[in-house]
Amino acid sequence: MRKVHLLLKKEEIDHDRISIDKIVVVFDILLATSTIASALEYGAKRVIPVLDVTEAKYMTTRLKDEDYVLVGEYQGVTIDGFLSPNPLQLKDQINGKTVILSTTNGTVAIKNSAGAKIVYAASILNSQAIVSHLLRCYPSNETIVLVCAGSSGMFNIEDFYGAGYFIDCLLKVSSRRLQLTDSSYAAHRLYRGNQQLGSSILRNSRIGTKLTMYGYEKEVQFVTRESVLSNVPILNDQNHIVCAMKLD
Repeated sequence: MRKVHLLLKKEEIDHDRISIDKIVVVFDILLATSTIASALEYGAKRVIPVLDVTEAKYMTTRLKDEDYVLVGEYQGVTIDGFLSPNPLQLKDQINGKTVILSTTNGTVAIKNSAGAKIVYAASILNSQAIVSHLLRCYPSNETIVLVCAGSSGMFNIEDFYGAGYFIDCLLKVSSRRLQLTDSSYAAHRLYRGNQQLGSSILRNSRIGTKLTMYGYEKEVQFVTRESVLSNVPILNDQNHIVCAMKLD
């Protein structure tokens, strides 16, 4: 029986327990993992998640003549000299380029999960593709740890809702029984009880309210669409690069 566990925020990541026998799926619905999925769909060569501005600038020195863009925010404010990490705004600016992405929560959660067997960057936009890839490539009973990035040490309902949708996708297609911990069971029940209200939940969340106030309501609406993207962002363990694998 495969176990599915859920962490409510990135601060709950235990490096001793996120080991090479665990599959990790990271959610930062508003907006890092949604931005990653979108960037790869828009033709980005790859996405490099970094911890902060310092690491982002260091990465530019290693890319040399490679065509890249810096994308990022800190505490919700676009970093000076970086593009805003909002999916719709990036559409025409990243084709064929490497995206160096720095965010307050999502990229930190991804980097802090790097000790796992594999790390996926998941959103509502591409959950079904990731579930299909996961079950095809890892058919045995490895534990799946769903990591909600949260926000600066706080729980975010949009990540919890997104994880609930992912679990719903998993339950519908898994040929093995799943053992849901209480946290993962609660996320799934939240999704199942409110799946027609996803856009409202995201829009009225704390981060969703801020984004709407800043004029990004279309972005919030965009990331609520279920499994409309087919790419599978995976963290490369050798160089910590997120790359896309597209399912046929």
